Amino acid sequence: MIKVTIYENGQHERIGFAAEDHAGYADSGSDIVCAAASVLMINTINAVERFTEDKFTVSSDDSEDSPFISFRFTKHPGHDARLLLDTMILGLQDIENNSEYEPYIDIIFEEV
Repeated sequence: MIKVTIYENGQHERIGFAAEDHAGYADSGSDIVCAAASVLMINTINAVERFTEDKFTVSSDDSEDSPFISFRFTKHPGHDARLLLDTMILGLQDIENNSEYEPYIDIIFEEV
């Protein structure tokens, strides 16, 4: 199961995320849940980098045993960056809310 943690500050603003593990929906290379979640997360990081001035840190490990990606804004994110992150969360929640895919992704919100 993909475990996604959305980081929020004390004002409930989203300031980053981390994701780990494989979905397990299908074999590697055929797993549409993993592919969809990965595209949403990677595209969000790329969009923040390209279309905003916001600074962030990102780290990842794409090993087969324990894949991991982490993204955090280094300062208070601007409107556009927040919108991009909220859009990613919407897409991930749509996957999680689909009864066929719900067992393969878990999204939690954590105050940091």
